[in-house]
Amino acid sequence: MGKQVVLTGMRTTGALHLGHYVGALKQWLEIQQTGQYECYFLLADIQALTTHADNPSALRQSVKDVTLDWLAVGLDPRLKNVHFVLQSQVPERAELSILLDMIATNAEVLDNPTLKAELQDLQVRKTASSGFMRYPVDQVADIHMVDPMEAGSTLLVPVGADQESHLELARDIARRFNRVYSPTKAVLTPCRTLVGDIGRLVGTDGDAKMSKSKGNTIDLRDDADTVARKIKGMAAGPNRGANEPGKPDENPVFIYLRAFDPDQIGLADLEQQYRERGVPNSALKGRLTTVLNDFLDPSRARRRELAGTDISQILVDGSDAAREACTPVITTVKEAMAVSLPYKF
Repeated sequence: MGKQVVLTGMRTTGALHLGHYVGALKQWLEIQQTGQYECYFLLADIQALTTHADNPSALRQSVKDVTLDWLAVGLDPRLKNVHFVLQSQVPERAELSILLDMIATNAEVLDNPTLKAELQDLQVRKTASSGFMRYPVDQVADIHMVDPMEAGSTLLVPVGADQESHLELARDIARRFNRVYSPTKAVLTPCRTLVGDIGRLVGTDGDAKMSKSKGNTIDLRDDADTVARKIKGMAAGPNRGANEPGKPDENPVFIYLRAFDPDQIGLADLEQQYRERGVPNSALKGRLTTVLNDFLDPSRARRRELAGTDISQILVDGSDAAREACTPVITTVKEAMAVSLPYKF
């Protein structure tokens, strides 16, 4: 059996919230705990520049914030199979990105659904940097910088449904590279989606997406009083009387309870009561406040333990591990594309 490698990550654009936990970190923790995979968790600070290049001090702080949030929820780079990789510190990855750009077509990049959706905004279309326009290929380089390049190995990427298009592009580019430059023996490993129980949280205002810019988040670093305040002001579906029946699917409080309440049997009974005779929103929010603070307490304790910790060495070690993995990849790719020395005439 070959190597089992996992690559996933986040842009470093600010502290993380519960939406990040439900949509990514929960699955990452499950992957880490199996011990079956070589895990590279990427802090994508270069890709953060595609939209935040005008605020370098905030970007630097975001790297620290995201790293501490990862550590606080339980990701553990002390494990020999877990690496926190700072994207900017892997120059081989940047070189790989440029080379893969040479075989990606402009049409397929522009056809990327996520990029197309972003460009629907006229202001984004006017101000988007060239780096923003090519980030789909840059993400392909992220994946293949740790490509095991061994028969029987697996390159896995855990993503949400909205990121599947990026993986299809990665697979297309890997297959094209192999077809053009190494038709008798595959060099790049077409990645596979690592499917898990990935959820999504609405914002506290009921908006479909939890977003820092909209001010509708509950952050992983929020203290108990802040959590209580945010839940108190949370949207709770259509207006209704305290004892008027309602539909749980229309009440964001239930969406949060389904994601975090450890007593799912009791929650099912509560939902039935809500449908049949109603439950006051104050009672629902009280339950959610207790549930979320109980959930966040272990992270708060770990965060206190981390106070004063120098995270730089964690990022140095993880980035060095990624560089070691990427060196044979970039060497092989450059030789195949005839851009390496010495030339073999």
